[in-house]
Amino acid sequence: MSDQLTLSAEPRERAGKGASRALRSEGRIPAVIYGDKKDPVTIHVEERALNKLLGTGVFMNSLVMVDVNGEVTRTLPKDVAFDPVSDRALHVDFFRLAKGAKVQVNIPVVFINEEESPGLKRGGVLNVVRFELDLMCDADKIPDQIEIDVTGLEIGDSIHISSITLPEGSESTITDRDFTIAGVTAPSALKSSEDEAEEGEGEGEEGEEGAEGEAAEGEATEGGSED
Repeated sequence: MSDQLTLSAEPRERAGKGASRALRSEGRIPAVIYGDKKDPVTIHVEERALNKLLGTGVFMNSLVMVDVNGEVTRTLPKDVAFDPVSDRALHVDFFRLAKGAKVQVNIPVVFINEEESPGLKRGGVLNVVRFELDLMCDADKIPDQIEIDVTGLEIGDSIHISSITLPEGSESTITDRDFTIAGVTAPSALKSSEDEAEEGEGEGEEGEEGAEGEAAEGEATEGGSED
């Protein structure tokens, strides 16, 4: 399960672009807490503390306990706006979570036991179609990642969502089809050699047919001269 993170914040007394610019110049990032049928709360957080959490790589899939002057709110980060030039965080949206809430999150996929796949041992390539799974999870049971075991996979085999056992409290948001997550494909060198072999077989068959035709023509000619 993803770690529970904590972030201290202070109430934001003024709104607007000017006030937000002033906060950023002081090393603070404007933010808002909303959801759970309650009024939004405008806040600001320390930029260094926010960057530290962003650097964990799991910020968007983690519970974040936002502490505003001693009042702690359980949230899930929903959006972080970045400056397109400097890539600096400009604003953060936190979604307030009710008790027993379920949340929609994108969870990264990790493949294990690749050395136990005969297809990969033969030089096959693991072609990943989905690097993340869109899941609906219990807010208290958000997984860090989904591990997929590729033991026994041969070239040509595929992994579909129906073959994956998701963690307790998680389910796929896509229910209308058994979508592909990854597959083992033949390497380009192997494909080329197979194609050449098929072409060679085809040419061999044509050569045999041609030889048989020439022999038949020769017999017909000899028979005609005797008449």
